[in-house]
Amino acid sequence: MKSKTAPAYAVAAFAVLAAAGAEFALGREPICTCGYVKWWHGVVQSSENSQHLSDWYTPSHVVHGIGFFALTWLLARRLPLAWRFAIAVALEATWEVFENTPFIIERYRAATISLDYYGDSIVNSMADIGAMMIGFAFAASVRWWVSIAAVVAMELVMAVMIRDNLFLNILMLIHPFEAIKKWQAARAAAAFLEFIA
Repeated sequence: MKSKTAPAYAVAAFAVLAAAGAEFALGREPICTCGYVKWWHGVVQSSENSQHLSDWYTPSHVVHGIGFFALTWLLARRLPLAWRFAIAVALEATWEVFENTPFIIERYRAATISLDYYGDSIVNSMADIGAMMIGFAFAASVRWWVSIAAVVAMELVMAVMIRDNLFLNILMLIHPFEAIKKWQAARAAAAFLEFIA
């Protein structure tokens, strides 16, 4: 059994390493420029957001994993699960590299409230891929309605806590809405005032 799944997991590992190498070539910092790595950083509007192992956007990557499980089930359900996992990792790794290109970074800064966003650290990016893997494994082990409930719960919690989530992130990247931007900015201002108080 191991010999049948090993090539798929090797492809997944290669995709992760290739993403790390590509991000390094793009000039991404290996770790936060603050000089340390935290398990959790909960201040969205700060220069350390997307620089540590986890933050308020980690659930979005778990949702990616659930989505990639569903996508590979719809389009390639005859493939062994290990190969579907490898495809999901390759897709997430590709996104992580693309997300850290100057084009996407500037798009985030122009179209969303992420004015302090200058790209992920490599450690954060690799942790995001890990979060996607958790989402994929979760979706593979539960009934479909549990996955849907988990996605809805994570999206709602993020919307309440930081006025952002995967859905809003995609929406604002594709077509920014000024009303949503103002709604998000109001929370960002309140969070900043709480942070400096």
